[in-house]
Amino acid sequence: MIHDSVLINDWHVIARSTDIVEGQPLRARLLGEDLVLWRCGEKVMVWQDLCIHRGSRLSLGKINGGTLECPYHGWTYNTEGQCVRIPAHPDQTPPAKARVLTFRSVERYGWVWVTFGDPQHDIPHFPEWEDQSFQKIFCGPYHFKAAAPRAIENFLDVAHFPFVHEGFLGERTHPEIPDYEVVTDANGITAKDITIWQPNPDGTGIGKPVTYTYHIWRPLTVYFVKKAQQQFAIYFIVTPVDEIGCIGWMCMVMNYAYDIPYDELRAFQDTVAGQDIPIVESQRPEKLPLDLQAELHLRSDKTSIAYRKWLNELGLTFGTS
Repeated sequence: MIHDSVLINDWHVIARSTDIVEGQPLRARLLGEDLVLWRCGEKVMVWQDLCIHRGSRLSLGKINGGTLECPYHGWTYNTEGQCVRIPAHPDQTPPAKARVLTFRSVERYGWVWVTFGDPQHDIPHFPEWEDQSFQKIFCGPYHFKAAAPRAIENFLDVAHFPFVHEGFLGERTHPEIPDYEVVTDANGITAKDITIWQPNPDGTGIGKPVTYTYHIWRPLTVYFVKKAQQQFAIYFIVTPVDEIGCIGWMCMVMNYAYDIPYDELRAFQDTVAGQDIPIVESQRPEKLPLDLQAELHLRSDKTSIAYRKWLNELGLTFGTS
């Protein structure tokens, strides 16, 4: 397992709650570790995807009631990860050390979150989640062959909108980014009053000037709200699968456009993500450089500069250089 204490002691999304169907193990990967997820009633187990007998993948096994059976020799584990049955020795009580490595997990905001360590922070708040006036549209997951901090920094960067997302989130005839405010404190980073013209800011096809406020609550968990006449927000989490591989999970919320089908709104976001992914995957170095002397920076990069400084202060090493 990696030795980045920042990410080990944080919460990470590894699946949508709806992905975990009772009776079907699900394979996932986080921070270079293979995991198996399975559901028993209201409880979701997240374990190392490894039978301690001969190292086969438990995600290939079978769920029988409240147990998970290894596909190789049938060793059977209860919901606590303890082996309770060894078919080759039916009269033998499995030894106490016959136990799978288990991890703490919780379901929140429609996702399954897991931690390998002992987080000192709760899962960041989703302001509109309990507000019934907002539609909730899940998008993704989006797979990047890129370091997770690179994907987050791209999400924070509005200066690329007129070029990567021309006709959607920007126009190259309006590339200007007025000055804005960035504050770093104990709660993370807030960048506010970022104003830009967008021809189609939310999939409704109606152009307008919009103002962004970004909140970077954790190294890989970001939220923004943008306001025109109505309010549109996105809660975005990036799962660090490997050093150069990550998955983006997104939930859009909006208190208008109730007549537009979710599939259309989701397709809009899929288009935007599809434009971002090849750009992010092309960036070099592949890991996000935290040394501010490694690349050039301008006033419009204030959010990225603050993000890199903050990650450096936190001591994040996974996916950075």
